[in-house]
Amino acid sequence: MFGLIGHLTSLNHAQSVARDLGYPEYADQDLDFWCSAPPQIVDHIEVTSATGQKIEGKYVESCFLPEMLASRRIKAATRKILNAMAHAQKNGVDITALGGFSSIVFENFKLEQIKRVRNLELDFKKFTTGNTHTAYIICKQVEAGAPKHGIDLSAATVAVCGATGDIGSAVCRWLTARTGVKELLLVARNQERLSALQEELGFGQPTALEAALPQADIVVWVASMPKGVSVDLDSLKRPCLMIDGGYPKNLDTQFAHPDIHVIKGGIVEHSLDIDWHIMNIVNMDVPARQLFACFAESMLLEFEKWYTNFSWGRNQITLEKMDMIGAASRKHGFRPLLT
Repeated sequence: MFGLIGHLTSLNHAQSVARDLGYPEYADQDLDFWCSAPPQIVDHIEVTSATGQKIEGKYVESCFLPEMLASRRIKAATRKILNAMAHAQKNGVDITALGGFSSIVFENFKLEQIKRVRNLELDFKKFTTGNTHTAYIICKQVEAGAPKHGIDLSAATVAVCGATGDIGSAVCRWLTARTGVKELLLVARNQERLSALQEELGFGQPTALEAALPQADIVVWVASMPKGVSVDLDSLKRPCLMIDGGYPKNLDTQFAHPDIHVIKGGIVEHSLDIDWHIMNIVNMDVPARQLFACFAESMLLEFEKWYTNFSWGRNQITLEKMDMIGAASRKHGFRPLLT
């Protein structure tokens, strides 16, 4: 059985969907209440592969909210993720994906050092960040989206915002080795990590965000932040392809321009309807078929019976593992969203 650990995008979002999740008593509560709310299994899922194979899973709502980081409720945030992991393990889940901020909180606050939650010893082999599949899907969105919108990758400048993160560094490796892009702009806050990534790639130029945007034919956003990013429309090239791989989505600007194209990054569409309800509350256009690639990774691991932490640790994603999960993704009927 596979598991998904997720969270809602904001306190307002959480309050608005609490009744739909079956918890009306949560609907009018403030952030302090959500800081103390326990994880809950709120959905039971059945997925059918393109091969005909069927699997079952559970969705664990962690009750984590991004405002917990913005308001420095760090202990509450870390407790949320650990408790949700323990809840999934106690309920017999074989492999669980840490969605959205779950994996970021786990890695940034080194939660692997905390192996015991109450009376349960966490088995980290039962968890995956899902980042390998997310990175693979974003790269495929770049490869398919560029020519669709009149951009020649061999002549293109690509800016990766969040380049030193787990997903960002994997995207940079793929773009460098597999696509032949003309120029790669590496955007991140940590200069030491930027220098190390540039040295590893032997390619790419560390660049500030404000300088990168006017130069980029393609912008890949893979840095998740509690609040979105405002982008000056007039600063962008025409055409420009923007792939927003954050959750919540980083771009809070609606681009009403025919030459500015935004793709929901890291989203896949399944070839068959999935029997679940949870995607109805996260603004998917086709909730029965569309989902986050990180969630799909745990499904793929269940389909293939790869019960291991396939994606784990910072900057450990290899091209070989991206190829491996990509082949499984295609086999079982997932494809990158291109809108």
